[in-house]
Amino acid sequence: MTSAQVDTAKGPEGPEEPGEGYERGLGSRQVQMIAIGGAIGVGLFLGAGANIAKAGPSLIFMYALAGVIIFFIMRALGELLLYRPVSGSFAEYSREFLGPFFGYFTGWTYWLMWVVTGMAELTAAAIYVNYWFPAVPQWVTALVFLVILFGVNLISVKLFGELEFWFSMVKVTALIGMIVIGLGVLTFGFSSAGDTAAVSNLWAFDGFFPKGVGSSLMTLQGVMFAYLAVELVGVTAGESQDPEKTLPKAINTLPWRIALFYVGALTVILCVVKWTEFAPGVSPFVAAFAKIGIPAGAGIVNFVVLTAALSSCNSGMYSTGRMLRNLADSGEAPAAFRKLSSTRTPAFGIAVSVAFMGIGVVLNYVVPEKAFGYVTSVATAAGIWTWLMILISHVLYRRAVEAGRLPASPFPAPGGSKCSYVAIAFLLFVTGLIAYDADSRVCLYVMAGWAAALGIGWAVLKSRNPDVTRRDATPAKVG
Repeated sequence: MTSAQVDTAKGPEGPEEPGEGYERGLGSRQVQMIAIGGAIGVGLFLGAGANIAKAGPSLIFMYALAGVIIFFIMRALGELLLYRPVSGSFAEYSREFLGPFFGYFTGWTYWLMWVVTGMAELTAAAIYVNYWFPAVPQWVTALVFLVILFGVNLISVKLFGELEFWFSMVKVTALIGMIVIGLGVLTFGFSSAGDTAAVSNLWAFDGFFPKGVGSSLMTLQGVMFAYLAVELVGVTAGESQDPEKTLPKAINTLPWRIALFYVGALTVILCVVKWTEFAPGVSPFVAAFAKIGIPAGAGIVNFVVLTAALSSCNSGMYSTGRMLRNLADSGEAPAAFRKLSSTRTPAFGIAVSVAFMGIGVVLNYVVPEKAFGYVTSVATAAGIWTWLMILISHVLYRRAVEAGRLPASPFPAPGGSKCSYVAIAFLLFVTGLIAYDADSRVCLYVMAGWAAALGIGWAVLKSRNPDVTRRDATPAKVG
């Protein structure tokens, strides 16, 4: 099949059917694991250590609170996905319900989120490999991983899905193992942690909020970073074999995944090891394994965290290529990004994204560690923008349904748009916390510069092709 054959065909009502020329190569098993993997990342395995030091056991409540908001966001996205399942979903919905500029801004911002995340994850993966092979230069390891994952994403979406399935399987197995072992220590008192392990550790050391409610709230920005990528399920919509069945199932299982992997795992860890023994920069899972005395525990967790980093980078390559193609389909990126390879992957878009991620390889020598903290905060800000666009699009979609202008989705969000309003208020509150914190505030400056650059790009686009920027160029419904 040639690229011309698989390019998006523009019919009288807009784009073609939701497949958009992609191969529907992601089965239910793979979509489920992509959804699970999106909810388990480096933010949990590493970031929780610093947040425990800031908030103590109350971090459990922060993850649960944020988890409820994430569920509201995903149910809003789910209603939109079943109304019109398209790859690059949130940019497309922003374009439809808020206008072409918002689709353009959301698509490019989501692309930025994954590119900067890919830079950070490549460097993180290289650091994890140095644990076993300290003589190997970091830039070499980062380059090898970059090339391997690039090749996987070029070959086929099935191979991407299979690799992501096994990445997620490693993370899930490790967390379940940690929970089971922790419960065993609590119940039977074995290991060197058995004498001090107790549920009372959750409140015995200066209470459940040992640093105060304010300090606990300040961890929400880090907690939200840990949840980045749950929306990746939406990007898979155009390549899922049966989106009407697989997507609702993946979204509806989100609460138990959050309850088990975040709230459950942290609760068990903080019962087994008192919170005062955790420190920033040290994975709480590594610390807990060491306290329990499991042989090679640190090495096991290091392998799991390496898997999490590679999984995130793999997902980044997948999503950036699709988002660039969606932008090109709308005339908001060069037309070259529209073409699909013989394996029906957006190869050129992936290649350009990987080239930008490769900057992270170069920066391994010259960027201080704190700069990568800034990179992750930029990713969080970009993620919050994406979530806000999903929620606002959902509110506007519900208004259109109630007015009879659009058909109802077969997967309506519980509570209608009320939960979306709650989630919007929460995300604005978190943005306020980011602005209040001096260390993370820099990401808002970066995002302001990014917005100015996109504004200039939009002005240039409008001058060259005014038709692209007209709201009436956006289809109301597809398929």
